[in-house]
Amino acid sequence: MKRIANLVLAAVLAVGVLAGCGGAKESPGNGGQTAQQAPGQNQAQTQEQAKEPVTLKVGATVTPHSEILEFIKDEALAEGIKLEIIVFTDYVQPNLALAEGDLDANYFQHLPYLEKFSEEHGLDLVSVGAIHLEPLGLYSLKLTSLDQLPDGAKVSIPDDPTNAGRALKLLHDHGLITLKEGVGVEATPNDIAANPKNLKIEMLQAEFLPRSLQDVDAAVINTNFYLDAEKNLGVKANVLARESAEGNPYANVVAVRRGDADRPEIKKLVELLQSEAVAKFIEENYDGAVIPAF
Repeated sequence: MKRIANLVLAAVLAVGVLAGCGGAKESPGNGGQTAQQAPGQNQAQTQEQAKEPVTLKVGATVTPHSEILEFIKDEALAEGIKLEIIVFTDYVQPNLALAEGDLDANYFQHLPYLEKFSEEHGLDLVSVGAIHLEPLGLYSLKLTSLDQLPDGAKVSIPDDPTNAGRALKLLHDHGLITLKEGVGVEATPNDIAANPKNLKIEMLQAEFLPRSLQDVDAAVINTNFYLDAEKNLGVKANVLARESAEGNPYANVVAVRRGDADRPEIKKLVELLQSEAVAKFIEENYDGAVIPAF
């Protein structure tokens, strides 16, 4: 019995010695430091983590917005920002997705639209920079000049409040209609004071306007939707009139949630979009249908 007790005691002492040795085990070549305490190891890990790019999810319509974002994608990555471009085909979902936190930013709309949409939907979204201007155009498949527009012509325009008013002002500025005195960017067909050509104004969602060209005499179309239809649907229309760029308040902006406006990666995104390289890209690729706004 005594012999068994001695054996048990010896085993316990052996385990204690081994445990003590194991806790102070040295890694070869670490200068005598323990593996858990290698000098600079935590700092190196922190530096490695810092090199990981920050992912920014940016919502955009196809042309020209997503194309401009694609143009800066490599440079953004070199600056530590991985751009994830989410393409939308309408003017509603990009703002809702941003407000809900599914996006970090969006780039598809002008400032008056952003402000009006945010007010109507109770969203706290703000612009962090103007990038480009897309002058509205009056397009036609059937006509080549304004003076060919017949009496009673069908003209389709966007149905959202800011772009509808903008389209009516384009028709007003070219003498096709006269708007009531004092109406602003939110003019509607009810604000037409004179319509000498008896134009039949039809209001459609902006994304459907290029397709409407088959059924109307002319359509006032947002440039991004026209360019997209030209590229992907083979639409080739004549430009009868274009909105003036001088003093135009409809520059397309980058929008974010208010609390994100000062994030370093958001500021860097805007800086890249407002670069000379982007201005040159716009001027060389869109033939005056898109104009730098910075």
